[in-house]
Amino acid sequence: MQILPILLAAIAPGLSLLAYFYLKDRYETEPIHLVIRMFLFGVLLVYPTMVLQRSFIEEIGEGTFTSAFFLSGGIEEFLKWFVLYHLIYRHASFDEPYDGIVYAVAVSLGYATLENIIYAFLNASSFSALMLRALLPVSGHALFGVTMGYYMGKAKFTPNKSQRYLWYSLLLPIAWHGLFDYILLVAKTYWVWIMIPVMSYLWIRTLWRVDRANARSPLRIASTDEKIKMS
Repeated sequence: MQILPILLAAIAPGLSLLAYFYLKDRYETEPIHLVIRMFLFGVLLVYPTMVLQRSFIEEIGEGTFTSAFFLSGGIEEFLKWFVLYHLIYRHASFDEPYDGIVYAVAVSLGYATLENIIYAFLNASSFSALMLRALLPVSGHALFGVTMGYYMGKAKFTPNKSQRYLWYSLLLPIAWHGLFDYILLVAKTYWVWIMIPVMSYLWIRTLWRVDRANARSPLRIASTDEKIKMS
């Protein structure tokens, strides 16, 4: 087994998606050191997630619904949300709605990247298998992260509805992640015909949320005022 090509193939999708969403910030890109830090926190979440999942499996078992919506979607998305809320939500650099998306995607893709590396080496994956994972689990984590960050941004910049949006930022990623895993667990032979429309819908909603978050940036108004003054 050639270690370097497999390692690069496992890492590349996460870094590519992170760069894509990072550069989608139209008005003020986030400090790169802070984005990298959140990515690394996502990496570090993998081990405690595995410990918690194993503990709950021993206590309550692992039925299909439980595995999808609690052991996988519930625990993973809650830990990502917990890190974001306590480390980023009140951070001074979180100064526009789109920033929530950047940091949530960074945490999510940090987690997905290490998960992808572990999968690659445990299963001696081929390049085609890793590309399939890039299209599904890795991009799935990114899309769940966009949902989480979008509503966390709304919570921070819509104070009168902050509690509602904070709940959305936690529960919606859990629901989508759970549905994603549930499809793979139940529809083992025809999952692709269900997953294609689900992923297409998630990508369409993601791009819409990216545009909406950028459109609500207070820096957009400042940028417009500067252009008016210069003209």
